[in-house]
Amino acid sequence: MKNIIDSIKERILVLDGAMGTMIQARKLKEADYHGSLFPMGGTPIKGDNDVLNLTRPDVIADIHRLYLEAGADIIETNTFSSQRVSQHDYALDHYAHDMALEGARLARRCADEWSTEEKPRYVAGSMGPTNRTLSMGPDVNNPAYRDMTYDQLYDAYLEQASALIEGGVDTLLIETIFDTLNAKAALDASRHAMKDAGRRVPLMLSVTVSDKSGRTLSGQTLEAFLASVSERDVLSVGLNCSFGASQMLPFLRQLAQKAPYYISVYPNAGLPNAMGEYDETPDRMLHDMRPYVADHLVNIIGGCCGTTEHHIRLLASLAEGQKPHQPVSDDGFMHLSGLEPLDVTPEKGFINVGERCNVAGSRKMLRLIKEKNYDEALTIARKQVADGALALDINMDDAMLDAKEEMTRLLNLFASDPDTARVPVMIDSSNWDVIVAGLKCCQGKSIVNSISLKEGEDTFLRHAADVRRYGAAVVVMCFDEEGQAVTYDRKIAIAERSYRLLTDRVGLRPSDIIIDPNILSIATGMEDHDRYALDYIRATKWIRDNLPGAHVSGGVSNLSFSFRGNNYIREAMHAVFLYHAIHNGMDFGIVNPATKVTYDDIPADQLAIIEDAILCRRPGAAEALIHLAESVKAEAGQPQAATAEADWRKQSFEDRLAYALRKGDGSCLEEDLAEATASVKYPHAINIIEGPLMDAMNEVGRLFGEGKMFLPQVVKTARTMKQAVSILQPLIEQEKDLSRQSAGKIVLATVKGDVHDIGKNIVGVILSCNSFEVTDLGIMVPADDIVRTAQEQGADAVGLSGLITPSLAEMVHTAEAMDRVGLRIPLLIGGAATNDTYVALRIAPKYGGPVAWVKDAGQIVGIISKLTGKNGPEYVAQLKERQQQLRDRYNQKQQSLRGLDEARANKPKLF
Repeated sequence: MKNIIDSIKERILVLDGAMGTMIQARKLKEADYHGSLFPMGGTPIKGDNDVLNLTRPDVIADIHRLYLEAGADIIETNTFSSQRVSQHDYALDHYAHDMALEGARLARRCADEWSTEEKPRYVAGSMGPTNRTLSMGPDVNNPAYRDMTYDQLYDAYLEQASALIEGGVDTLLIETIFDTLNAKAALDASRHAMKDAGRRVPLMLSVTVSDKSGRTLSGQTLEAFLASVSERDVLSVGLNCSFGASQMLPFLRQLAQKAPYYISVYPNAGLPNAMGEYDETPDRMLHDMRPYVADHLVNIIGGCCGTTEHHIRLLASLAEGQKPHQPVSDDGFMHLSGLEPLDVTPEKGFINVGERCNVAGSRKMLRLIKEKNYDEALTIARKQVADGALALDINMDDAMLDAKEEMTRLLNLFASDPDTARVPVMIDSSNWDVIVAGLKCCQGKSIVNSISLKEGEDTFLRHAADVRRYGAAVVVMCFDEEGQAVTYDRKIAIAERSYRLLTDRVGLRPSDIIIDPNILSIATGMEDHDRYALDYIRATKWIRDNLPGAHVSGGVSNLSFSFRGNNYIREAMHAVFLYHAIHNGMDFGIVNPATKVTYDDIPADQLAIIEDAILCRRPGAAEALIHLAESVKAEAGQPQAATAEADWRKQSFEDRLAYALRKGDGSCLEEDLAEATASVKYPHAINIIEGPLMDAMNEVGRLFGEGKMFLPQVVKTARTMKQAVSILQPLIEQEKDLSRQSAGKIVLATVKGDVHDIGKNIVGVILSCNSFEVTDLGIMVPADDIVRTAQEQGADAVGLSGLITPSLAEMVHTAEAMDRVGLRIPLLIGGAATNDTYVALRIAPKYGGPVAWVKDAGQIVGIISKLTGKNGPEYVAQLKERQQQLRDRYNQKQQSLRGLDEARANKPKLF
């Protein structure tokens, strides 16, 4: 019988539809989830669909068979959350393995029942993303903190993948990916599980985009995601969840045009309606899916939330006999990424890697790290990116530092800042444990700097295997067992040996290899050193001509080490060296992106002397360069930096404050807030917060809602707002009549039956940054606990979150509970399952206080401020009026539909 790899090459395969919404339609009770295995009482487990593999396997088997009967070629196991991280929320950690194993066995039996030689049926082991994110932290005051490590998530996925393979799946499907670092951990664990089991199965990846910008929740673009997984054994990539088929089409086209893999797509049955339900009909979905097939974009089609066997039956008929997508060829280029891609192509030109985050080369960076002044260290990194660095070299090697701890902390900080997170990083250390720790922090595709043969082939190959395991590119230093290569012949010999080992033995793509033939200092007073620059340039040309795909890099500052303190001569030497090295094939370099001297800036007489020394064109050239350095005063020779202020600094202080918040740039807040407090427009410091600062936050919320900002930017903005408030706080405290210790007390909770809390966590971060006291009750919180906490703390507002449709009914229940005890504080409703119509129809009428829908995390501060501010009553009246309009409009539509149905029913029948 054909395996899935053979079948996917021949025809479009059909994946099954939703599992969760099919289970919900059966309206199971708490007792169904407990079955005879778990006694009633304790932690509620209703909503933990994976436990049904153990307690109601008949329900799951029935759903599998419905999809198989409808024509599905692939059925997914009911194991989306069958790992310890997700099951911990239900206190069922120790049953995760059994859920995954039984889920795989159950699907395997059903698939085998329906398999034939002509139409084999396959089982995909579903591995969901968990409700944790490795790329973003939950603590606003410590953005480097993570509530889970890579290793912890890896261990959870390893247990799940091992059980799925043991249960007989044909493929592992890592799906609904919202954080690529989570997916990397799942990929890593899956490969190790296969090795342990002695059985290989294909790996499938499916991403979910979170907004109109086409980014994942953690802020990564789809092209950056593809770069992140480009060194993995992947059968297919695709999209699921997020949107309906019509909204997903442009993003799927983007994947199909770029990915050298087979393509899958399984959208929702449209977007949720006002009741949080998916009501896109099979016919409508069929219509919207036609372009995927007609344009040969897909190899696998299916359905996600809200789809049923009826949707799958029509999709099976659509796929029948149609030509599958042909993956694009690997273009042979290196593809790196942070939140955004960096394609290393000839058109891209030279890739300058920022050097100032290296404590071994920057005394300032070393001082900042020793002093724990990470904010300023982050500012240095931001400036390098702003100055044009396309990647950042990070090195924490110093005897007085815990390099592993500092590397982890700094990379987590970089990941939390959108300016630094968007570019790839070069993880630089002489300690391999430090490099591995760094790799476990990067969701993008990074560069390891470096490996070499100095400890022999065994160590070299072991380190190279780790590079491939974590999906990175690598710098290879031209060292071997005899030491550093300083001559041309030694450089090319070590380069070729390293290249062959990496490509033939380890299986690295040639384009992911960067060879560093060693840039060494010239003009040191020793004649043996005079050819160092020329030999590097010659070796560069040989490598590019003879080692296909390989790149060439080097640390440029080493060249001019003899001239420390003479910045002009150093920068001029670098400019001349790079001019010739780049022309001979050097395409990477660790440089200062803010350098001011260019090749064309250097006067002709100086250029001749510097060029003679670098190219070793005549005897005595090094001495002439030394004499030139002595005669040139660095201060007079350096071009003066431009002193004109940036345009935004010329605007009004309100506009400057708005810009600072929008960009998350707090560098000039002290100056601008001092001007604001001196203005008669704002007699009290609190007026500045309620005026221009709040206006700016509302603008951020609008931009986020339109998909023009993504979550890391919103969080960065919130931190800048917190910085502004802290600057104004002393003045606020002096103004006794307006003094307040906090903006208010907010209680947040994910309602009972729901374990999703990523969006709620972000809301908490943003509120905390804006001086609100936040009590986060966590997940699966019963209504009575929410009400009691709000009463005990004298909360100013309550915020409820929910991702899944059943959460909506629990929100209604919570609103009723709040109303019964006489609470009238604002009730805020948010989460992917919610919408303004449902809030107006079902929740607001159950509660005597104001109920507001919060569409996006970025809007939370503006809405609470309006509800609780001096114009609160007026805003509440407008809110209730709008909700009444929504109810009226909905009821009129329903009445119209009922009238249409009655007319159809009463219409005379012709036959």
